[in-house]
Amino acid sequence: MGHILSKKDNHFFKDVTLSHEALNLAEKNIGDILSYAIRHSDRHKALIISDFDSPLAITLAKAYQRCLPTATRIDFNEISPSEILSIFKTLAPSDLVVLIQSSSFRLKDFRIRVELFDQSLKVIEHPHLARMVGLQGIYYIESLAYDSSYFHTLGPTLKTLLDEAHYGVVESGGERLIFNSMFEPAKLNIGDYRTMKNIGGQFPIGEVFTEAKDLESVNGRVCIFAFGDTSFSVNTVERSITLVINQGRVTEVIHSTTEFDKVLENICADEGQVWLRELGFGMNRAFSKSRTVNDIGTYERMCGVHLSLGAKHTVFKKANFKRKETWHHVDVFVDTEVVYLNEKIVYKNGTWQV
Repeated sequence: MGHILSKKDNHFFKDVTLSHEALNLAEKNIGDILSYAIRHSDRHKALIISDFDSPLAITLAKAYQRCLPTATRIDFNEISPSEILSIFKTLAPSDLVVLIQSSSFRLKDFRIRVELFDQSLKVIEHPHLARMVGLQGIYYIESLAYDSSYFHTLGPTLKTLLDEAHYGVVESGGERLIFNSMFEPAKLNIGDYRTMKNIGGQFPIGEVFTEAKDLESVNGRVCIFAFGDTSFSVNTVERSITLVINQGRVTEVIHSTTEFDKVLENICADEGQVWLRELGFGMNRAFSKSRTVNDIGTYERMCGVHLSLGAKHTVFKKANFKRKETWHHVDVFVDTEVVYLNEKIVYKNGTWQV
């Protein structure tokens, strides 16, 4: 067994409330991530840092312990930040750090994933697990399945179609949102790190995202069934909200809710208007319109289309947006019927068609 840095040896695992079947599935999916995505081997050290403040965090910690029996394991609540930072310094390039977080770890000004990547370490991050309880925990564990043949084929295909498209159309609720522009070079989040400098990131995976090169070319209407609310949770609505988009901005909202109004008011207060930026294609089949989880950062991998509201997008730079003046990036989830890139249907009936 690996060394446990904990004041009480019997504290590292509290009662696991998810089923043994869920634990076994977590072990299987994590094992595949370690082998095929991260490509970790016993030649390198592994460090597991976890809290035990939620059933899902406990289950994942135990699954990682099974998969990495020689790893050093740290209870985040029982060791000081300075001690953790000291342990990081003992690691060598290509060693692995796993972060299992019921909320999100804070180590003063230390940006954990960024700093660890700068040290050439491999990183797997599972944040905000306390937001997902009960059946949502099962969905999350299922979403960790590493289907390389699916992700590594569909992801690059969607990227190629986006990169070559001269326009796109998203149909939802009988409405059409038209992107009358080419798109920014699409980015992939498919767990394929073979040609990348940094190995790892936040899990689950499964997304291709871009935005229009000319944001003002986006016009029409789009129906959404969920959005990220002011608590950073997924807020689903009984009746779809329709957004009216003119020259890339939200100019009218039909069938809004009190909470969605708060989101728009916050954006307008800080930015003066509500821009539509990201066009995201989620690919993770563990999540759908009927299979939701509360954590917005997890649910954006949902198999379907999401957009972002607000001027903030750190990946794609636009000359008319100054970073200090962009504050909001709010994901909204489209009640998608069909997606076209040029004349080609790429999404229909709840699945990608390529």
